[in-house]
Formats: sequence, C-alpha cells, structure tokens
Amino acid sequence: MDEIEKKYDSPAYNNFKKKIRNLTGLDLNSYKNQIHRRVHMLMQRWNITDYDAYFDLVKKEEKKLREFLDYLTINVSEFFRNPPRWDDLQNKVLPELIKTRGSKRLKLWSAGSATGEEPYSLAMLSMETKLHCPPYVLASDIDEGAIKIAQKGEYHIRQLANLSQEYVDKYFSKINEESFSIREGVKKRVSFERLNLIDDPFGQDFDLILCRNVVIYFSAETKKNLYLKFYKALRPGGFLLVGSTEQIFEHKALGFESAGPFLYKKSLP
Repeated sequence: MDEIEKKYDSPAYNNFKKKIRNLTGLDLNSYKNQIHRRVHMLMQRWNITDYDAYFDLVKKEEKKLREFLDYLTINVSEFFRNPPRWDDLQNKVLPELIKTRGSKRLKLWSAGSATGEEPYSLAMLSMETKLHCPPYVLASDIDEGAIKIAQKGEYHIRQLANLSQEYVDKYFSKINEESFSIREGVKKRVSFERLNLIDDPFGQDFDLILCRNVVIYFSAETKKNLYLKFYKALRPGGFLLVGSTEQIFEHKALGFESAGPFLYKKSLP
C-alpha cells in the first residue's frame, strides 16, 4: 500500500466517509482514488485539517454541502451535451424503438440527472419525436439539492450553447439577458426522484437509459455491478448510452451488443 492509499485508508478518513454516507447516501468507497483526491483538495481549499471539522462544516452549512457534492459529483452540464450522441438518439435509436415496440409509449430514464439538463433534453427529444406521455422521463439522482435545482428549471445562457434559436424559443422562457427557464410543457414530461444507483433497486422494462459522466470515478467492480443492473432494467432491444469517456470494454460479457459510439443494446430474444 503506497502513501496515498494509506492516507485514504486512515481511521479518521474512514470515519469521515461513514458520516458522509449517512448524511448524503454517497459511498466514497465505491470510487477510485481520484474522488478521494478531490475530497482532500477541497479540504485544503477550505483550509481545514481536521475531518470532524470538515464534516461539521458540510453538515451545518447548506452552501458548503452543495459545493462539496458539486465538486465531487460534477453536477455541471449543458443541454444536449455532445450533440452527435443526441443526433443518434433522435435519428436512429428512438425510431428503432418505436418500430420494435409498435408504440410511441416508451420508458426513458436519465440516471444521474444532476441539475436537469439531460432529462429535460430527453423530454424535448420525446416531444420532437411525438412520444406519448405518460410514461414520463424518469430523472434520478442521489443529490437532493441537485434535484431541487432541476425542478426549479432555471439555467444560465451558457448551458443553452448547443441549442438552436428555434429550440430556445420553443422550449424556454427568457428571464433576463443571462437566464432562461424551462417551459411547463417540458417540465411536465419529467418525473424526478432521489435514487442511489449503487444501493437502490431499479425499475424494469426501460427502453432507453442514459448514464453519462456519472461512473467516471467509480471503481471497476462498482461499474460492472452497475452495468449489470442497467442490463436487467432494460427491455430486450433497449439501449444504454454512456459518457464519451466511459466505454464498456466488457459489454459482450455483460450481455450487451455494441450499437454505436458509447451506445449498447440488450439483444432481442
């Protein structure tokens, strides 16, 4: 065990991790060492050397807890992030699902929905392809603070950078020169819930699951277990889209077939 691992395995830090899990549901033991470096980098930024003081700060001050969780889980995104993948969903995946199911009533899930940009993008896409609602787009995240921000539905103009003016006019209302709010018609298509991807059970029979830029710091074992859970949650013929740094190299062993860049399909019987 090297010096870094010893630091991350100290009794004081282990106790801190237990208290953080009880407070937030976030299990730091499921992550690789990069996440632990981020924990300690933020600790240094705040000029704190004692784990008890560190925990007391994030427990008592909502703003500090928000900063802690955002820094660790990277709750910063934009609408239609990585546009080519959304083009794939609109032009290939959703038409195939509609044809296979013989219905426009599809179950869509944004797993790790952060502050709402991804599930609202999925809702806009469902409106463009005239999917029926309900079922609603499921948006889940472990971070209740992020969910509250998502439900409010207000965003800075920079988060709309990938959108055409047509989409901005159609799906947003202008608050001021720098801020926009999601229109109610989009909001009503999304159902938010708190969910711990590692510990909590999943629903079933999803047609499309998006889990992007969520597992980047997970350990290899945690990733494998999570992808197996996603596989079981999909209908045969359903798709899983992961982030551009999260290619599933062992997808065949898990039961998936490759269906495109960072896109995996559960085979039909």
